[in-house]
Amino acid sequence: MTDTALLYKIAKAYYEDGLTQDQIGKRFGLSRIKVSRLLQQARQSRVVQITITPPPDSFGDLERELEAAYGLDEVIVVSTPGYAQSEVVPRLGMAGAAYLARILGDQQVLDLSWGTTLLALVDALAPQNLPDLRVVQMLGGLGRLESETYGADLTIRMAQTLGARMRLLPAPGIVSSKIVRDALLEDANIAETLALAARADLAVVGIGAPAPGSVVMQAGILSEQELAELKAMGAVGDIALRFFDENGQPVDHPINDRIIGLDLEQIKRIPRVVGVAGGEGKYDVIRGAVRGHLVNVLITDEITAARLLEEKEPARALQLQA
Repeated sequence: MTDTALLYKIAKAYYEDGLTQDQIGKRFGLSRIKVSRLLQQARQSRVVQITITPPPDSFGDLERELEAAYGLDEVIVVSTPGYAQSEVVPRLGMAGAAYLARILGDQQVLDLSWGTTLLALVDALAPQNLPDLRVVQMLGGLGRLESETYGADLTIRMAQTLGARMRLLPAPGIVSSKIVRDALLEDANIAETLALAARADLAVVGIGAPAPGSVVMQAGILSEQELAELKAMGAVGDIALRFFDENGQPVDHPINDRIIGLDLEQIKRIPRVVGVAGGEGKYDVIRGAVRGHLVNVLITDEITAARLLEEKEPARALQLQA
């Protein structure tokens, strides 16, 4: 039985005096391995009790609970002044930019989709110098060429800000027929870009909600008939124009045969898929994306995060009772 007084002395030397395990070993006549074991024993016997205090205004506990509830690698929750898109999107953009500043490095391939939230993210990026980072457009062009919310412009701007290389997808995002899509996929440049996108280390994606006032409708990317058909088939949202239902399962609509971009299965195979979305009208689509494990990192607002956890808690309670 180890003397509790010795555990106390070693713990004080390590945690308060800042001595290394080698220094402690020399001081008390012990090997470094023995010191390591005694420190572990001090924690197990509660001689040492570690308290981690979250920073003020932090959502650390909410984030950890969401990560556990939905099997996510990381959740980042941001405080917003309200729930309207105009109030939420700029905050999400800043949080997404800060996240990328933390994780990005050279020798990586980063896929980028499109949308107003990703525009806010690109606007908030701080300049870096990452010459061996490649930013890849994961979905062909959409809408007017001058639109700053679409993939090509966002890819160019992100690459310029990060001092990175870019790879554009020289094709429309959606074409008139499967025959046209298949013919374009024969082009070596298009095929190579999509192959590179499928091998990405991470993807940053917006999560869209199909509605009459959404960007896909305003820009004429979808017709009213197609929107009605998708909703009738259970579609609640999309990532890079790939629609999914409330459980994150792909919706098998003919539009899939006309899209030039990665599909949901290819996106899911990317090691780190960062979904940036929140605000009014986005709850169902975000819930579907996390249920279906379409993203493994979620950046969202505090109201959406709380609702996601509240919905999950009753199910967890029933499991525990069973």
